[in-house]
Amino acid sequence: MKTTLKKTGVGLALLALQALWPGAAHAQLSINPKLAEELAKQESIYQGKGEQRPEGYVIDRSLLAYTFTLSPGFDNSLADLGPADRWLDIGAGQGQAVLDYYAPRYDSMHWEGRERRSKKARAVAMSIEDRRTPLWQQTAASLEEGKIQYLFGKRLREYTREELGRFQLITDVIGGFSYAVDLSLFIEKTLALLTVNGNFYTLLQDVQSEDGTNRPHYAGATYLTEITKADGSKLRVCPWLKTISCVEVTCELRTEWKPAIEVYHIRKTCDKVSVPPLQPVHYEAGTPPERGYRLANPVPAQTGAAR
Repeated sequence: MKTTLKKTGVGLALLALQALWPGAAHAQLSINPKLAEELAKQESIYQGKGEQRPEGYVIDRSLLAYTFTLSPGFDNSLADLGPADRWLDIGAGQGQAVLDYYAPRYDSMHWEGRERRSKKARAVAMSIEDRRTPLWQQTAASLEEGKIQYLFGKRLREYTREELGRFQLITDVIGGFSYAVDLSLFIEKTLALLTVNGNFYTLLQDVQSEDGTNRPHYAGATYLTEITKADGSKLRVCPWLKTISCVEVTCELRTEWKPAIEVYHIRKTCDKVSVPPLQPVHYEAGTPPERGYRLANPVPAQTGAAR
């Protein structure tokens, strides 16, 4: 869904560009001031509170919503985590999915593995803004120290691997994967945090599917996320993900959603991950934003399941 906001001044635009696209602020602003304006609009979306928060910017998705939305394996991947394992939820909003995982009802709905799961995994909820509620504070106080964490104020790329550690499970339900300016950097950082054989579950709205059978949701509009090769031809997101080394990727189009979504399950198979870089060429603020990328290098040959 597109969000229309008031125009901002050049000063705010520059600050937003520096925050969202480090190392390129001055060059990009001189080439394309429209980009700086769009990034400033996007920043105001992130910081919106109450009635100022645009429709479509959801902050309270439940764990049940994750289960129905993400790839079928997600529910088992979470249920299989033990007390020594860790789960990172990117773009967690209020952290409701994490709270639902620790609620008594979760175990009553997941009897298999309950004994092994015992104290459950440690969970980290990550958000750009602080959306915690009293329920988060109450739950955190009732658990052992450090069992759940809430990180805010920085984007994923601003954290080091030493700060965050490694995770057996990472989720992103219309979080950074849908909103990041630098998509290839986001994937690179995410996979660096994942352990070998760990799982990353995410999705995109209104994107061309792997088989190319769907059309943009809005007539006359583009897909929300598009990739172009150096020769000008289109590259769909799923095939691009499958060119990443050391991962196995499955993609599934869900046309019952409006707009349609494509869900992704990425399993890391080794640590020598290499992500084909994408150059951001278009960004229009929204919930989520409209983004365009150009592949920096030729598409590498796919090498099958051992990638």
